[in-house]
Amino acid sequence: MRDLYVNLAVKDVKRSREFFSALGFEINEQFSNEDAVCVAFGEGASAMLLGEDFFRRFIDGEIADPSSGTQVLNGLSAASREEVDQLVELALAAGGSEHHPRDPVEAEAMYSRAFKDPDGHIWEIGHISLG
Repeated sequence: MRDLYVNLAVKDVKRSREFFSALGFEINEQFSNEDAVCVAFGEGASAMLLGEDFFRRFIDGEIADPSSGTQVLNGLSAASREEVDQLVELALAAGGSEHHPRDPVEAEAMYSRAFKDPDGHIWEIGHISLG
């Protein structure tokens, strides 16, 4: 097994910390400081939200602007349909916005909704009911 760290550029590290904390996600302080915040989603899966100046140290070229194009879709699982709705509602209350082109999806065993964080990154929350 390997750990996964998704790295995303953010305009305001403090705001990102507050946003994901409001959704109930743990902050891994070992990898967080004024330049970055590490949001732990579960065993082995985290997002490194890096301030733009710090993010630039790791790339060539420009930082993609999530308001004018989509660079990645981030997917998170939920334990139930209710948790899907709860996380999206928490995101909206904390300053995110619902991702309207992606209305709630209801398929046979799947339910999902999506939101944009304050920087415009898309997060899809989904529940799959097996059995």
